[in-house]
Amino acid sequence: MLRERLRRWDPRVWNATPEEVAADYPCDRHMTVPFRSFVRAVDVAAPAPLVYRWLCQLKVAPYSYDLVDNLGRRSPRTLTPGAEELALGQKFLIFEVVEFVPDGHLTGMIAQRHRRSYGEVAVTYRVTPAAGGTRLVGRLDVGATTVFEQARRAALAVGDALMGRKQLLTIKALAERSARAG
Repeated sequence: MLRERLRRWDPRVWNATPEEVAADYPCDRHMTVPFRSFVRAVDVAAPAPLVYRWLCQLKVAPYSYDLVDNLGRRSPRTLTPGAEELALGQKFLIFEVVEFVPDGHLTGMIAQRHRRSYGEVAVTYRVTPAAGGTRLVGRLDVGATTVFEQARRAALAVGDALMGRKQLLTIKALAERSARAG
């Protein structure tokens, strides 16, 4: 049973619809080399503006596995005043903001200082109103032109499958908690 599940497991996609996987995202137009996309998605029982507000918290902390991603410091469980004020070039995670639409999407390119480690990488977090709340989709584009870069991309796919899923689930939980609290 486990062997069958592992054989079918695709680190490129988690919980995303075929339409979400095939869609164009703002991060795509910022890539200058051939790339492969990794798509994660989750339904959130909270309004899109609140989910977007929690996405802006990525300027403050990673909201994934804090022991690994945040040197053991817990990502804040309350909204940080001013975190929703975005600007082009602003840093979040290992990215710099290259595009954003309030309550719509947050898109970044890997910061120059991280390119040697990760190569060319772009990300879009998209929020869309949906029945019962919001659909939150994260799309990571990872470029590769050499065999080494392709191997690095494969490793990133597995890491992102774990970390990206946890990040979306954490944002979901915090946004839903905020929505219930009013």
